[in-house]
Amino acid sequence: MVRSWDAAVERAQDRLAAGPRLRAVAEGDERRFALWDLASLVEGELGELVDPDGLAPPAERGWRERLGESGREWPGGELYRRRYWIRGDGGAVVGTVAVDNWTKGPGQLAVSSLYVSPAARGSGLAAAALDEVYAAATAEGLPGFRLEAHWSWQPAVRYYLRRGLWVVGWKRSLSLARMPQLPAYRVREQDGRLLLLVADRLRDWVPILTAGREGRWLRLDETADYRGADGWVHDYARSTLALHLALAGFPMVRGPQWWAEAWRWCDVGEPEGLAYRIEEFERAARRPVSSPYRPVSAPVPAPQARNQDPARGAASGAVREPAQAPPPGAAGAPQQAAEQAAVPSPQLADSGDG
Repeated sequence: MVRSWDAAVERAQDRLAAGPRLRAVAEGDERRFALWDLASLVEGELGELVDPDGLAPPAERGWRERLGESGREWPGGELYRRRYWIRGDGGAVVGTVAVDNWTKGPGQLAVSSLYVSPAARGSGLAAAALDEVYAAATAEGLPGFRLEAHWSWQPAVRYYLRRGLWVVGWKRSLSLARMPQLPAYRVREQDGRLLLLVADRLRDWVPILTAGREGRWLRLDETADYRGADGWVHDYARSTLALHLALAGFPMVRGPQWWAEAWRWCDVGEPEGLAYRIEEFERAARRPVSSPYRPVSAPVPAPQARNQDPARGAASGAVREPAQAPPPGAAGAPQQAAEQAAVPSPQLADSGDG
């Protein structure tokens, strides 16, 4: 018998509300939560710190105007997601997290608004909040959680990778997930190459992909263990290693032909697809992105129609227009107001080991 995802999400939300580290936002406290959400956006997009509890209305309006569409306060409240305060020692509010009232991907809880105040970072509070979400999801039969992070929010992206999240998409922003179907992994540098290793009960850590430089290009090699891996690992190992490569400053394109077809992996897949997306993300960013990765020097190719004839290497139909990246701070480009409210701003987790 198939369990109802909606019922499972509701039960998972109840577990979170009863947990030791989270407290549901009470009626009448929504405005305070919105200001904490705003502080997260200001830091992530504009690189400035603000005290959310000290924001007067004129200052709030000024920040929202500077942020534009991404700074808009979406209505809807608990209809779309349930919001929680993260509590520190003694029960004081030190951060925020929210979980949608419906699932994403293959039935995962959708996490948003993860933020910890600068003074409380490095103490493991964001990690504890994510662990509670994961435990609540899996206890109700849901396959973990998923969250979004913008490439330009480098501290948050690096933090999520340190937490061992897998990269499961980059259609409008970076999508990362923790799922019981995916094992723990590590990325290790060895002899100038990056190795992606996964946990194995019998053999400890097993390398499945290796990548390094070959002149100005990327060389990506599979091991026999990768070719024998199950579908989940097979699908997301390449995309996960791709993001690690970018953050380490490695090339992500294996040659001109790979780059010419990078649009094929605009949602997820080969490292060239992420390279293509990063160039879009950086053009849309409000400020320069501090990352060792350098975009490909060749012009970004116009996406070709999907009925391209691979034998001729040219499109046999009309050229498909490239997808437009959303403004930073939007977790996607939702098509309805309800979807917009359900997918709020991406989250800046504490940038320490927290």
